[in-house]
Amino acid sequence: MKVYFAPLEGITTYTYRNAHAANFSGVDTYFAPFIVPTENERISMKTLKDILPENNDVKVIPQVLCSSGEAFCELAKKVKALGYDEVNINLGCPSGTVVKKKRGSGALRDTEFLDKLLDYIFSHADIKISLKTRTGFYSHEEFYELINIYNKYPATELIVHPRVREELYSGVPNMDSFDYAYKNSVHKLCYNGDVVTAEDFNKICERYPDLNSVMIGRGAIQNPAIFREIRSGDKIKTEEFLEFSHILEERYLDVLGCEHYTVHRLKEIWLYIMKNFPDEKKVTKALKKSNTLNDINSAINRLSMPI
Repeated sequence: MKVYFAPLEGITTYTYRNAHAANFSGVDTYFAPFIVPTENERISMKTLKDILPENNDVKVIPQVLCSSGEAFCELAKKVKALGYDEVNINLGCPSGTVVKKKRGSGALRDTEFLDKLLDYIFSHADIKISLKTRTGFYSHEEFYELINIYNKYPATELIVHPRVREELYSGVPNMDSFDYAYKNSVHKLCYNGDVVTAEDFNKICERYPDLNSVMIGRGAIQNPAIFREIRSGDKIKTEEFLEFSHILEERYLDVLGCEHYTVHRLKEIWLYIMKNFPDEKKVTKALKKSNTLNDINSAINRLSMPI
């Protein structure tokens, strides 16, 4: 069973990916946060900076958020020129600004538009393509039609997050919808959604023995050693969180060149990590109030007990 590190916008950039791979094992493929091509926008090297080969020490699949087949194909040419042979199309992002432009899960609301978009892309793009989708916009019943559309095209893999757009990330994944994908999709299938422990991963594998892969996102930010634990049972220790944080701090300062942005990145990551320490409410409160790197380090150094 393959395991993927899902893309999280603003967090899993190449700085984070490289640091993670250098300190934690077990990831088969990292997916880079989405690039957004538009018909009226030139894709510059600055836009592609996160996926430039010289910036990545790991296996990466770029992700694209698009509503134009022509714009996608132009981007695909540039991505392929960088040495990539595959991209992933994001049909799951629930952000309001994304949805209103028929990107991400916004494309799921208009299945005729989605079908035409995929038809153009798979007919014209000279690159392998995987799809990442939710199971509907308003209702999981929409997934029956969506699967029929996806089955028409030669995607390398279908990554399914069994929530609809209206649920955002609330509630629990609808496993009946994923059951339907497991039984009816013609593609290699990947499960994505609420895998935050090795036990969660094992339950998915037991329920779907022929699954190709599992993608983990927020659960991997919360526990960066989850992939290692899945492979070997080796659980993370508190000191590893601290060591990883210091490594990220150094790398962010070097890349961002600014303490303010480094603090913002580390705070976001640590608020995920603190879910491992539900009783450390004072530390969490101190992190939320942190405005400097000294504030953050002072707070996390109070974490003394192994988890």
